[in-house]
Amino acid sequence: MPRSGVSELPLHGGDAPRWLFERMVQLGSAISEIIMDEYGTEELIRRMSDPYWFQAYSCVLGFDWHSSGTTTVTCGAMKVAMQNHPEIRMAGGKGALSRNAPHEITHFAEDQGISMELERKLKYSSRMSAKVDNTALQDGHRLYHHVILFDNKGNWSVIQQGMSAETGYARRYQWFSGAVREFVIEPHTGISGSKSPDVLDMTAKESESSRRTSLDLVKDGTDRLEREILVVEKGQSTLMEWNGEKPVKLHMPRNINWNVLRNAYEVQPRNYEELIAIEGIGPSTVRALAMIGELVYGSKPSWKDPVKYSFTVGGKDGVPYPVDRKAMDESIDVLRAGIAESKLGDKQKLEALQRLRRYAPPDYILE
Repeated sequence: MPRSGVSELPLHGGDAPRWLFERMVQLGSAISEIIMDEYGTEELIRRMSDPYWFQAYSCVLGFDWHSSGTTTVTCGAMKVAMQNHPEIRMAGGKGALSRNAPHEITHFAEDQGISMELERKLKYSSRMSAKVDNTALQDGHRLYHHVILFDNKGNWSVIQQGMSAETGYARRYQWFSGAVREFVIEPHTGISGSKSPDVLDMTAKESESSRRTSLDLVKDGTDRLEREILVVEKGQSTLMEWNGEKPVKLHMPRNINWNVLRNAYEVQPRNYEELIAIEGIGPSTVRALAMIGELVYGSKPSWKDPVKYSFTVGGKDGVPYPVDRKAMDESIDVLRAGIAESKLGDKQKLEALQRLRRYAPPDYILE
């Protein structure tokens, strides 16, 4: 998986100025329309899931090159730009708005007449991507922003962000439907942020044995699980001691939810994804199962952190220079005119932009 590169995302206070946000919406809308006209909605969705393209796109729109606002405000502008589009929409947002995603997906489905099955899949993708990044990947960052960009064909990308209470830095998680084979096995197209210590990554390939053991522990029922934990905690003799080995002493987290595990036993999940999807299975339960599997059965999960841009018109806080409003407005006008003329069969302006691209230094070109 392309988990490469590190981007520091400190929290910057304040809101984007109204004059800038309105221009971000217009410029973002123009760029998006050109991409969709040239390559289709799926390509725009794919690009939004690419951490490098997304970072450059945010800077083109005039936002800070490294702050957490590159996620929240860029997605906010994108959502407004797409709000009346007949083929593509963005749902969710920051804070409480993130919980609106299912309702907004339903509204789009009713408005555009997409099937109930497709609506269900989009809602599931939205819910599971958030559940995985909050539960299966435990990196000290609590999600506070979640959006899903999707079209009427079922293509989607998820962009969500978590904040570390200790460092004040944010971490961005990006997903693309075309790259997800299983929600619990390295599903991200990119994770941007600072390295964190003691990260439990149950989505890593190295955690396959731990995932299987966690599932087996749940499917065997809690009675046996509790007995085995008590045996180890009390320090009773084991075969390990007869072999001269030091016995494992396991101290279970006190907040493990046994009622949820009993419910999971009744469900009998077929795989780890179904286990994670069960309501009530949270970070403490996932962590406890991983620890039991490692300490009792030797099934080790991954404790490695999986976390692995360009300016156009300036940044809102003056870094690296103040936004050039005139240049931004002219860019919007040129793109809008090119879009309008291309729809009439005259693509001369868009082709001229493509020719100008040949003269751009390679370092400034993002595919």
